[in-house]
Amino acid sequence: MADSPKTATLTIDGQSFELPIYSPTAGPDVIDIRKLYAQAGVFTYDPGFTSTASCDSTITFIDGDKGELLHRGYPIDQLAAKSHYLEVCYLLLYGSLPSAQQLEEFENTITHHTMIHEQMHNFFRGFRRDAHPMAIMVGVVGAMAAFYHDSTDISSPREREIASHRLIAKMPTIAAMAYKYSIGQPFVYPRNDLDYAANFLHMCFAVPAEQYNIDPILARAMDRIFTLHADHEQNASTSTVRLASSSGANPFACIAAGIACLWGPAHGGANQACLEMLKEIGSPDRIPEYIARAKDKNDPFRLMGFGHRVYKNFDPRATVMKESADEVLDLMGVENNPILATAKALEKAALEDEYFTEKKLFPNVDFYSGIILEAMGFPTSMFTPIFALSRTVGWISQWKEQLGDPQMKIGRPRQLYRGETERNYVDIEKR
Repeated sequence: MADSPKTATLTIDGQSFELPIYSPTAGPDVIDIRKLYAQAGVFTYDPGFTSTASCDSTITFIDGDKGELLHRGYPIDQLAAKSHYLEVCYLLLYGSLPSAQQLEEFENTITHHTMIHEQMHNFFRGFRRDAHPMAIMVGVVGAMAAFYHDSTDISSPREREIASHRLIAKMPTIAAMAYKYSIGQPFVYPRNDLDYAANFLHMCFAVPAEQYNIDPILARAMDRIFTLHADHEQNASTSTVRLASSSGANPFACIAAGIACLWGPAHGGANQACLEMLKEIGSPDRIPEYIARAKDKNDPFRLMGFGHRVYKNFDPRATVMKESADEVLDLMGVENNPILATAKALEKAALEDEYFTEKKLFPNVDFYSGIILEAMGFPTSMFTPIFALSRTVGWISQWKEQLGDPQMKIGRPRQLYRGETERNYVDIEKR
């Protein structure tokens, strides 16, 4: 890290301490407090780390006020419109867009790593038949370290590379197998003649009894979902992956930790919550009632899929996702699906209501991705696993970056202790 030309002065009980200030290429300045405890004997207090930069990174930048999301400097709307998921994977992993030859080699590598070890099938059969797909994914991904010993040495650049490729390639296979297991259908093996998104749809929806034809509109929509969820800076699951990695854990354990964190409804379950809300509303004629409830501060009901914690203007991913949603709904139709009909009517009502437009509560990426996945025929239990396989490349890119950072050290947050001070043990007969 370069020397800081600026400093901040912290005064405690009349004593002043100089803290370096570093300026990023984009975003707010950061105050370096690494030596604060050693110099001043105090910690900072920041629950949720809402004002703390835990690392420096060159991968993803978000400006929530502007509604901006950049991967290696490229706007997400350009990538989603002009690129595809595996090209974005290459960009995140290696820092630049690939040449035609580099992309062909990368796609070929990923395609030929999609099968999992045959003995891993036994892991799936060890779960209850009604196990949640996320529970299966946490276990199976963590178990990969028991099968792929040639890619667990994090000190080896070559092994890190192999692990990265394996995780990106095998995650759709694992997610699809978790889905097939949960509905009692036989596993469908990956096909090398299909692209990444089409292959996932094939593994999820094909059956041995008949031919399954993949519609290119659905494959493109699936690819966009993957692309728009590929990375999102230092969110909860990414921070979990980095924290696990800081201990020297193998890559499969780190990604399993990220999947476990993503499982939380406050993180990866947003599009599932959106669909559950639409089911609660039930039909377009009930929308005015729920719009009124959303405006009532005393009513606990909230419109899920509108607004975003990070984006205070609009979600830059939502515009592209809306295009895909419209294409998929035109293809699949909404006439016989009350959930999708309700979603379209709710979108229109909210965009025309001054209350929501003034507060910038626009439909976000979770609203549209949930609609697309519902239209494709995925149950809500598969929404978060699809998010996990999409985000895998982001987790791996962050993991690789951290391992190459000379400043890396094991994560060890401090605390504001409010418990009892030292007291003597009392024998049980005297209590």
